[in-house]
This record gives sequence, C-alpha cells and structure tokens, in this order.
Amino acid sequence: MSALGDLLDDIVEDVDVVFLFSPSASTYDHFADSEETPVVVVALENAVDAEQFVELPLEFTEVTERIRFGLEGALDKGYIDEGTDVACATRLFADGIDTVTHVRGGEFTHSGVYDLFVSSRAEPSVIRDVLEVAIELGKKGQKGKPVGALFVVGDAGKVMNKSRSLSYNPFEKSHVHVGDPIVNVMLKEFSRLDGAFIISDSGKIVSAYRYLEPSAEGVDIPKGLGARHMAAGAITRDTNAIAVVLSESDGLVRAFSGGELIFELDPEEY
Repeated sequence: MSALGDLLDDIVEDVDVVFLFSPSASTYDHFADSEETPVVVVALENAVDAEQFVELPLEFTEVTERIRFGLEGALDKGYIDEGTDVACATRLFADGIDTVTHVRGGEFTHSGVYDLFVSSRAEPSVIRDVLEVAIELGKKGQKGKPVGALFVVGDAGKVMNKSRSLSYNPFEKSHVHVGDPIVNVMLKEFSRLDGAFIISDSGKIVSAYRYLEPSAEGVDIPKGLGARHMAAGAITRDTNAIAVVLSESDGLVRAFSGGELIFELDPEEY
C-alpha cells in the first residue's frame, strides 16, 4: 500500500490549488476546512457555496473537456495563471469523485469554449439549451435517419440582415423560446428542412428556414466539413452570434464563434 501512497503523493506533489468537480458538501468541507491548499469548485451550480467557483454550462462527459473548461474559467477569473500547478479531482466512473490528475494552468491550448458561454451576447442558459437540442437530435435523428441542423444564437438583428428566407417563417408572430419542451419538438421537426434557425440573445426563436449570406472568403474550417459549417463560420465572423451545427455526415455537434471552430462533441457520449 505504501507504493500506491507514494504514487498518489507524486501526483499531488507541489500543487498550488485543488479543483473539485461537482463535489459533495462533505468533500468540499473537508478540503475547505484544511486550509492547506486553495480550492476551486467547478460544477453546474455552486451548491456548496464555494468562494472560488467556475460554472459548468453542461456536464462534459469527456474528462479532458471538463478540465479544459475549468482551467479556462479559472484563468479568466484570475484564480490561477498559466504556471499554476493544479490537482483536478473529478468523476470518471463512480457517482462521486474517483479520479485525480495533475495539470498546469496553461496545459491545454486555449480553445475559447469558456468564452463561448460566458462572453457571448447570448445568455449561457440559451446556448446550453441549443446544445441540448442539437445533441438530442444527433442521438435520435428523424425517424431513425441522421439529419443536419444549424442554429445561430445571438445578435439576431444583424444575422437576419445577413440572411434571407427560404420559406414561410413559422415563428414570425410567435414568442416562443428555445428550452420549452414543446418548442423543442417543433425545432426537431423543422430541422428536416433547409436553412438555419435564428435565436435571439434571450432565447426567442426569431426564424427558421434562413439562408445565410455572409461572404465565406477567408473563413478557414477543417477539411471535410461542408457548406453548413462554412456558413456557421462566416456568420459568426461577421456578427456577434455563435453557431451550433449538427453534421448530417458524421453526426458530430460543433460550435463556432468569431469565425472559428471552438469545440466538437459526439452526441452519443452525452
């Protein structure tokens, strides 16, 4: 057992701060009361009333993405810097914390995923709701068949000016919001047809069936991605919107901001 203890000691040796991902109250209290090492809580909500807290917009299944978001959030808030040694305690298999890893504040290349939720014009909850719709659609498709979809979120007025209608807008005189379960059923149904959904900063669905018209010149997206992704990159470069794309070909959900691909995830892993 001493060898195992030595191994764990090596992992947490010389850490400057401990990140607790979605800890129980007892786990947080144990660390907070010790006063040996500063603690940052990273979770969906601050249920333990931590002084240093980074809000997760969704429970990333991939541990690396969860840690990346926590690091970017802590860097943004000034809790750590790129040279800070961090012990990250998180969940991998069990219901509670079962994994500890040692990283440095600048370990990951800055992806912008934290800025996607925190610094965009749209409310974080709206972005989360749109992601959840795209993820569920990616899992189930339409009648068992894969579909593609494009959601443009925020700066709706400018986005509307840089797009045109492909058909009748079913949301023209409505005041429905993304996140409403009934509305989400409608979104999934309308996703079968061409065009983008336009959603306001507050989550109001402004339009469906929009053809985006910004110039794609200078937009650089990974090889293999098609017109839907190119349009997402172009519209987020020319406006303050973000875009969430469900790919019909590979089934992945991707997010764009500032003309760049910010992150991608596999709906089957959520």
